[in-house]
Amino acid sequence: MVAQLLGLAFLFLPTSLVTSTTHAVEINPNWEVVYRDTRVYGVVGKAVILECGPTIPDMYIWSFTKPGTEAIKAVVYNLGKGTRIQKLAETLGQLTVISNSASVSIEKLPLAAHGLFTCQAFYDIDKDPKVYYYYVHLTVRVPVTKPYLLMSDASPVEGSTMWMRCNLDNGTGPIQYVWKHETRNGTISVVAQGTSSIINVTDVNRNHTGWYRCVASNAVNSESSNRLWLDTIFGPDIPQIDVTPFSITERGYSALERETVSLLCQAQSNPASQYVWFYNNSQVYTGPQFTITKILRMHTGDYACLAQNTYLNTRSKKTISLTVYYPPDGSPSCSVEPALNHTSLKLLCSWTGGFPSPSLHWTGDLKTLGHTEADTGTQTNQLTNTTVLLSTEGMASNDSSFSCMGSHLALTQSRVCSTRTYIPPAEPVCLAYVTNNKQYLMLSCSWDGGSPNALVWWEGPGDQGKVGKESSNVLVLRYGTARGGKPYTCHAKHPLLIQTKTCRLTLEAPVLLTQRRVVSVYEGSDVQLTCNLRSNYLPTNQITWFNNRGLDVKGTSKYTLLRTSAWANLTVRDTHEAQDSGEYRCTTSNAVGGTEVNVTLLVKRHPMPPNATLVKVMYNSRKRNEVELEWQVESEEERGWTGFILEHIWVPERPGRRGRNDTKEDTDDRIGPPVWYPSIIQDPEVRSHTVGRLTPTVTYQFRITPVNHRTLGHPSAPKTPAEPRYNVYPAVIGAAIGGMLFAAIVTALLLLFIIRNRNNNPRLHDMLFGSQHSQSRENINLPEDEVVGGSEGGIEEIGGLASPGPTLALPRASSPLTTSPLSATPTTSQAPPPGDDNEPVSVTITVKATGS
Repeated sequence: MVAQLLGLAFLFLPTSLVTSTTHAVEINPNWEVVYRDTRVYGVVGKAVILECGPTIPDMYIWSFTKPGTEAIKAVVYNLGKGTRIQKLAETLGQLTVISNSASVSIEKLPLAAHGLFTCQAFYDIDKDPKVYYYYVHLTVRVPVTKPYLLMSDASPVEGSTMWMRCNLDNGTGPIQYVWKHETRNGTISVVAQGTSSIINVTDVNRNHTGWYRCVASNAVNSESSNRLWLDTIFGPDIPQIDVTPFSITERGYSALERETVSLLCQAQSNPASQYVWFYNNSQVYTGPQFTITKILRMHTGDYACLAQNTYLNTRSKKTISLTVYYPPDGSPSCSVEPALNHTSLKLLCSWTGGFPSPSLHWTGDLKTLGHTEADTGTQTNQLTNTTVLLSTEGMASNDSSFSCMGSHLALTQSRVCSTRTYIPPAEPVCLAYVTNNKQYLMLSCSWDGGSPNALVWWEGPGDQGKVGKESSNVLVLRYGTARGGKPYTCHAKHPLLIQTKTCRLTLEAPVLLTQRRVVSVYEGSDVQLTCNLRSNYLPTNQITWFNNRGLDVKGTSKYTLLRTSAWANLTVRDTHEAQDSGEYRCTTSNAVGGTEVNVTLLVKRHPMPPNATLVKVMYNSRKRNEVELEWQVESEEERGWTGFILEHIWVPERPGRRGRNDTKEDTDDRIGPPVWYPSIIQDPEVRSHTVGRLTPTVTYQFRITPVNHRTLGHPSAPKTPAEPRYNVYPAVIGAAIGGMLFAAIVTALLLLFIIRNRNNNPRLHDMLFGSQHSQSRENINLPEDEVVGGSEGGIEEIGGLASPGPTLALPRASSPLTTSPLSATPTTSQAPPPGDDNEPVSVTITVKATGS
């Protein structure tokens, strides 16, 4: 292999120095070949420097031999003409030649660079050449990665076997493993170390519980795994019960009543034990600490703590006995009761509980003592009482006081209770009421406040209610069975009184009153109807109103109802003549009977408002989309209206008279019943209004109706709007007609002048009228011409001279606007002057302009 390396190296030497190109290399005796062997360690991903002698050679060649092979491959060389890096260098990392040396630097060292690097260095080539072989053995090491810990069982049961393994993804050996254990309180210890990545734990116990981690190390680095919790399952052990406050007796533990007793149960276990407390074999609490706040006598008994390991399904139990010592509760209880049918008194004194039982005795004025009955209880029933029977005949006062003394061994002082006897301060009270469903009538009698309680009973018609009760008594009667006008008497008896007390109830049917039986009001206003009871009847019932249709008004928005037990007022809102007029009924009843009263409501309409007349209906422009209207009202002084309703309607064209812009389809669409479209004017002072957004090609009619609140007047006569006065087209027509009239007048005056001066101008006369003078003269004596008028829109004729001569016909002017006719009928008549020899001539000229 060395011969091959030498042969590869000397292939780059000058041919004069190479004696053979075979596997053998021959060197002159004066030549010197030096070999250097070094080892370099690198880390994957890091940088490493491979040195080639201490000085710069004249030529050098770096080659690489992969472990396990004998192939020598060039990596980089310099034969005096600069550095040449081979493609092989790309697989060996980022290889660069350090300046001013033949050493090589490799950045980001890969694992593939592990092997033998050989540097062949040539010195003094021209003089005395020397050859150096630098063998650099590069070992590439991989750092250990972060290890991770595995456990065969993270929760082993105490006494079992388990193993732990420290796994690595990568790392150059040899690798050392260290196992560390951290307890709950933070103490860390080494439990094992060596080259093995697995440790076995036999006979696991609770002390093995804690955090475990492994540390892996090699020549490059050291890494520690994350902690992993080992939870040893065990228990529970036998529980230990601690009692606070601590007191031990022959029977176990003891406590005083009203103290706070805490029972703490602890049992070693993992997972933690579940604790259940039992009192006398009955479960009472769940948890380690059972606290009884202000323990009572009833808490005496056996207390057991059961510890459970739910994971292992194991349990352990311990029982203790707890006795509560207590005095009698509070103080003795005293009372006085009637005896012998409320003719005598009985004193009672009792004191419940206590161990041992307390002793009781009465003090006070007991001269009238009849006999005493005492009953001293045992510890079993824990009840002690004593009874004294007294007669009221020899008592000096109706207000006496008695005391009962109670003593107990557990108390430093005696306890006292007192009672007194007295007559109720007030008189018996009688009441009557009815159940909600009106099934029963209840007569209640009570006499409260005395000691002892009085005896109360009812007496009524038919021997009703003979049973007596203390303090109060209620006589129950079916609704409607009570007898009116007859008294029901309540009797009350007290042991301190010889005679009885009484109170009475007399039941009557109710009577209703109203302020007005007939109420009239104008439509649209609110009106109130009244109804009230004449007196306070027993028993009372609610007053109910019914409307004019016999329906209950409760819960309707039309009516407002205000009422008490004695009256009810009904307000009818926004009255209407047809809907609200009629009879309204107010009713009520009680257990004896019922009654009702009717109120008639007359809703009148407001007076008819005066008529209104449209005085102006005209378009305000040629666009014909807005109409101005003005109107006037008859009898303006009366003020009998509150507003107006202005209406308009479309007037359909007669067949064959469609507008220029209307099609047949448009005309057909408008055929149908006429519809008036209203506009409300709420100001009664308004006398004009403008209606806009009209269709210019449609003919409209307008009318106005006055309104008095809800009463409508008569609508005015409908009117069609007229064209505006400043329309240009009628003005032009008027100007033309005026010009024609002026020309006609001038022509007539000229003819009169020629006729009257025919002798002075005979030729002009003959040229116009001809030469038949005699006939003309005769016709002139006829009566004056008559003006005959035609029919509406017809033609008026002009009467001519009564002669067979030619007749003068004047032109007629007509306006094309049908909605604005313009007519002018000027008449001119002139008689001859007095004393003139000429015969008089009468000429009448009539010109009339009519719309076509």
